[in-house]
This record gives sequence, structure tokens and C-alpha cells, in this order.
Amino acid sequence: MKILEKSGFAGLLLLAAFSNAHADGTIKTALDGTFAPHAMPTLDGKVEGFNVDLVNLIGERLGKEVDLTSAQFSGLIPALQAKTYDFLAAPVTVNEERAANLLFSEGFMDTNFAFVVPADVPDFTSLEDFKGKTIAVNKGSAYDSFLREREGEFGWKVESYGTNTDAVAAVLAGRADANLAGATVAAWAAKQNPQVKLSYEYPTGLVWGLAFRKDDVEGRNLIDKVIECLKIDGSMATLSEKWFGVTPAAGATIVTPTKGYGVPGFEGYSEDDHQPSCELN
Repeated sequence: MKILEKSGFAGLLLLAAFSNAHADGTIKTALDGTFAPHAMPTLDGKVEGFNVDLVNLIGERLGKEVDLTSAQFSGLIPALQAKTYDFLAAPVTVNEERAANLLFSEGFMDTNFAFVVPADVPDFTSLEDFKGKTIAVNKGSAYDSFLREREGEFGWKVESYGTNTDAVAAVLAGRADANLAGATVAAWAAKQNPQVKLSYEYPTGLVWGLAFRKDDVEGRNLIDKVIECLKIDGSMATLSEKWFGVTPAAGATIVTPTKGYGVPGFEGYSEDDHQPSCELN
């Protein structure tokens, strides 16, 4: 996958910085190519999606070629640790366990949950609004566990399906009142099916970041700066609108640079007073 070199002073400064951290002219990275809309196969055998576009923009800003591999998620972190990749383009939820073994860029997106409901029903504004409703969910997912742990409190009925596509189909067929999934997956479902719409979004307080090896502080810090640039120049908002059909709210992680490097509150975070900019050295 070739990336055209970005012209201009900002691109040259970023390129010089990245060259110190990674000597060759190629960014080697990988993601799970079956996690729509972040990455998904195309009819011509390639892969497309939000995170594909994101890593391509990173390559463009750095004037680097991008060698992007599609692989099963379970094998990505071991391959990163084995230095097969410079970092992972996959969306990886930053948590305490992972932060103990990996470095992370600042969050590029919140990992919230979201409900999908029929397009013609009134808006839902809280979990309480779903009391007594039948909610379809992907069996064994974090969303399945979330709903079942709260069945007694909210009185909803949980119906589990083999895939989230099947769970959305249950809403379309009237067998369920709502579907719960990750916010981006829910947004993609609503974008693809005009008979449903996005509904209440539940904040988890967690974010997705790009994962690096513990010893690659320089590479992590540089990519962190590029992500900040993509937030402030409007690129991240454009990607959100393209893939999710959602214009990010002011203050959302996807459009708001984070102070320092990494994710505050987790191991590997480095406090720093640099000012987010697209002209970095």
C-alpha cells in the first residue's frame, strides 16, 4: 500500500523526526481486517475502513510508505512484540493489563457502547428508557455481559445472537426493541440500514489507542503528535463522518488532543507541555 509523500515544511519536520526512530522508509503495521467499519475486506481483495484511512494519513503526514497487513487480532500483539510491526493500526482498548505490556498513543476515539433502535421510535436518553425492552446482542461479547449483569436492575430481556449482524436483523424484524454494540459498530449499522437509527450512547471512560512496544518511546511520541495534528486539522472529524455518519461533538476524544503522550491514568503515559501542532520537530 503506497502513500504519497506530503509536501511542505510540516511534513519534512515530521519525516526527519520519524527517520530517527525508524530508519527505513516504510511503516510496517497491521490490523484485524474483519472489524467493520474500522477495517473490512473489499471485493478486489484489499481492505478498507476507518483505521485503514487513519494509518494511511499517518504515512502521508510522515512521507512514508505504509505496509499494512490484515491478520487475526489474537496474533497482532505477539507479532508486534516480535518486531514484525512498528506499531498496530488496529483499535486496541487501553486498559490496565495492556498498558503494563505495551505503550499506547493518546486515545484516537472513545470506546463507548451504543444502542440501535427502529428509526420510527422516540429517542432514548438513558439506560432507564430501556427498562422492560428486549435487547439483541452479539453472544459472548462485552455488551452481552454488560446487559446480563444489569438485567435485574433494569428489567430488560437479553437475546443473544451469533453475530451482531444477526442482532441488528432481530431489531429490523421486530423481534427486539434495540441492539447494543460498540458505538462505531452501531453507527455503521445505522449508516447501512435506514430502517434503524443510533440511540443512547453509554460512556465507558475508555479509549482506543495505537499500540507500540515498550521500548519504542520515540516512535510512540511521534505518532502521538501526528494524531494530534489529525485532530486539530479536521482529518479525524472527516473520517468519522465518512465511516460512521457521525459529526463528533466538541470535546470528544476523536477531535480533542490529549496533554502529554499516551493515555493519562495508565502506565506508559508521559506528561509533557508540548503544544499540539502540525508543524513539529
